[in-house]
Amino acid sequence: MKRQLRLFSWLMLIIFTTSCKDQVKTDPSKVQSNFQSNHLNTSKAPDSIVRNMVQDGKGNIWMATWEGVFRYDGESFFNVTKNVSSARFFSLLEDRKGNMWFGSIGSGAYYFDGKTFQNFTTKEGLPNNEITSIFEDKAGNIWLGTNGGISLYNGKSFQNYILAENTIVEDKTGKTVPDFSRPPNEVNSIIEDKTGKYWFATRGNTYLYDGNTFTIVSHKDKPFTNVRSIIEDKKGNIWLGGNDGLWRYDSSTSLRESGGEFTNISKNFIGYIYEDKKGNIWTSSETKEGPWVLSLYYSQTFLNKIPAATELNTKDRKMLFGILEAKDGSIWFGSDGVYQYKGKTITDFKSK
Repeated sequence: MKRQLRLFSWLMLIIFTTSCKDQVKTDPSKVQSNFQSNHLNTSKAPDSIVRNMVQDGKGNIWMATWEGVFRYDGESFFNVTKNVSSARFFSLLEDRKGNMWFGSIGSGAYYFDGKTFQNFTTKEGLPNNEITSIFEDKAGNIWLGTNGGISLYNGKSFQNYILAENTIVEDKTGKTVPDFSRPPNEVNSIIEDKTGKYWFATRGNTYLYDGNTFTIVSHKDKPFTNVRSIIEDKKGNIWLGGNDGLWRYDSSTSLRESGGEFTNISKNFIGYIYEDKKGNIWTSSETKEGPWVLSLYYSQTFLNKIPAATELNTKDRKMLFGILEAKDGSIWFGSDGVYQYKGKTITDFKSK
């Protein structure tokens, strides 16, 4: 009898210990990705809006779409977030350690190390769950552009900045912004220029941040509003594109100097700006006639005050979004699906 009691106690101890271990391992902010099963199941190419794309260090192309985040390995498409979130995805980034960041509309940001997803929302410290832009600065910090604010993540905690009327202010109270109230406070684009200053483009104003003060970016006393994309080219020039067309800022002049530092390149509405390996500038833009086009500005024409653009026929697409040059030199762009341009032909992956 005593032997049976000892055996029973020993079994209960094993069950209790195993149960406790399971509880310790549980982390509500982490979701097992089931990535291996996704990897084995080939998905069709996305056939909804493709907002942004990046190519990782291994050559895979990642796409933020309305159907989830897709990965293309050169042969097949995989919906990586299919079993993790049903949210629409807007932005993405590969950080310097090779980890991926995905920004969703309504479900916050996801960090993916190749095996496990970690979800960051307002519960973890974000000001809002709509992540419209993601940027990694020179120090390795991650900047998340949200609806209504900007969040700086240092690997441990969030430092938040809230868009107020014609300014941005740091918030230490844990203030949150309601979801799905995007314009005019959506943060569209974030960069750090070669001088260490940050540029933030929003649906409202565009701001320059020197680490202490946020200044509204303007030209001849007119602020740049609803800027959708900002980049710094290889020469240090800043390109801004949005409601007021395409503009180039000559970095050899001071932003506070009057006149001459900004040049208007195009008056068409600009959705995205991208610099390729040769220093050429690509834009997705809406023409006065209606259809959107890919425009290519060759770097050798930049000596002209207003370089001429070569417009590529994209089959009368209603809207164009992100642009990416792959390592093989092909140009990818997002629309109602994903497309690849190889100099003469455009491949529509939905039809393949």
